Amino acid sequence: MTEHTTERAAAAEAFDPDAFLVVPARTFEDLRVGEVFRAPSRTLTDAHAAAFQTVSADNHPVHYDAEWARRHGHTAPVVHGLQVLAFTAPGATLFPHFIGEVFISFLELSCSFLKEVHSGDTLYPALTITGLEPRGDNGVVITAATIHNQRGELVLSGQHKYLLKRT
Repeated sequence: MTEHTTERAAAAEAFDPDAFLVVPARTFEDLRVGEVFRAPSRTLTDAHAAAFQTVSADNHPVHYDAEWARRHGHTAPVVHGLQVLAFTAPGATLFPHFIGEVFISFLELSCSFLKEVHSGDTLYPALTITGLEPRGDNGVVITAATIHNQRGELVLSGQHKYLLKRT
């Protein structure tokens, strides 16, 4: 065996995938009510709205026709509500990295749309742990899902629930 081959074999044996985790993995018991997981802000563009319209097949004119939107009391076309809700995806935050090894499933979500969102708005999503409910070998994490716009207005308020292994 050459020296180079021996070095490669030693490096392969020393490789530890856990050394590449974004954050140290935590358990259900390590989580705390009040912890906040923020996603980076994102500014919506007409291209984002058009892409979502294509994927969702929602062709209501309130989402793309500026004149129709104005005639019906809106200042501009309104971004699809489900597109705004998608900004609360936990994968946009570090939350799934913290619970990756104990995650079982995303149980449910609910939300209220509080203000219109338009192309050009910058959104600031966050998930805040509001409850931790042990259930035998598992536990439910409840988070408040919020999105603020660039003016600090709360445009979406909701809740997510996740099932995690406790042991």
